[in-house]
Amino acid sequence: MHSESYKVVLLFNANNIYDRQILKGIGTFLKSNNIHWNIYISETMRYESNISFNFDCDGIIANFDDPDIEDLLKEVNIPIIGVGSSYPDDLSYPNVPYVAADNYAIIEAAFSHLCAKGINKFAFYSIPPNRYCRWAGVRERIFEQILKKKGYKGVIYQGMTTSLDNWQESLDKLSIWLQSLPINTGIIAVNDARAHHILQACDRVGIKIPEELCLIGIDNEEVINDLAMVSLSTVKQGTEEMGFNAASLLQKRFSNGKFPKSPLLIAPKKIIARRSTDYRSVQDPYVIQAIHYIQDYACKGIKVEQVISEMQISRSNLEIRFKASLGKTIHSVIHEEKFNQAKYLLTDSSLSIQAISEQCGYPSVQYFYFLFKKLYGMTPKEFRDKYVTS
Repeated sequence: MHSESYKVVLLFNANNIYDRQILKGIGTFLKSNNIHWNIYISETMRYESNISFNFDCDGIIANFDDPDIEDLLKEVNIPIIGVGSSYPDDLSYPNVPYVAADNYAIIEAAFSHLCAKGINKFAFYSIPPNRYCRWAGVRERIFEQILKKKGYKGVIYQGMTTSLDNWQESLDKLSIWLQSLPINTGIIAVNDARAHHILQACDRVGIKIPEELCLIGIDNEEVINDLAMVSLSTVKQGTEEMGFNAASLLQKRFSNGKFPKSPLLIAPKKIIARRSTDYRSVQDPYVIQAIHYIQDYACKGIKVEQVISEMQISRSNLEIRFKASLGKTIHSVIHEEKFNQAKYLLTDSSLSIQAISEQCGYPSVQYFYFLFKKLYGMTPKEFRDKYVTS
């Protein structure tokens, strides 16, 4: 038997992963608590804010990062739960119970990830100021605060608001900025979409990621990563938890429960480390060149002899350089690169293990299983079950 049913309106732009994951969290709350709501959400997954609000409903959960939605609801006398970005001062929050993505924790997590890779030069790629991206300005200021606190210097580039008409111009200007950065700079992109711009600009001008610049985004937007030339490290926000808590607050309101007076801040879930921050502090030019070659061709079945031939120095010389720079043999680095790709495909694709084995240069899936278990203590299937990202 269902509990009492309430009519609830969800105002979101579910064309992006941030909103979709919040909606998923709302659904998780309802299912885990056996609660039935009569839910309205636009067929286009985005409420048309130019239409006046005249719904007969009991409650609303809305994304207040969209100022049009915030304006729409100012005069609505219905229980509302807001979700959206965190802000540095209480006056910036709407006057409703609010669940926020903790922007300080998000930027700090990205910064700490780069620091752990040995990066000590930093940059931030943002978005030009506009009322629809207030969260970008917040993240810029947090980036500056963290750098000052840690004693580092960094630069911020906002770039252009892109469209089909100015896309090439924006990439040209972004490329010039990227070329001005010192080698081994770590870049935090304000979101994964902006990180994708960087990957494309670097590809155009021949900047190697992560060997010359490191890059981390925010959101874990699967579509963006599928389109990326280099797999993108990213901060996975606690968006499902945001949706879960927002739904919980609205249900408490229906039961006349108490609300927290301050916004409920939700920390990011985790860093998803991929190729774009797989930085190695290597100075030897022969080793750097060999690593580039291995990364490009490891999964095509190259052997140590082919790497030696490409570098045009003796095997003993290059092996000594690899040991000094990486503490590893050329052979082990080739296999490491193949397994890095295998781990990425296991957790971020739906390819069969047979297909992954072949793509990574192991025609025999049995041999692939043997080597994988020897290295990681579990089979590829066990690895996928354990680490697949939701």
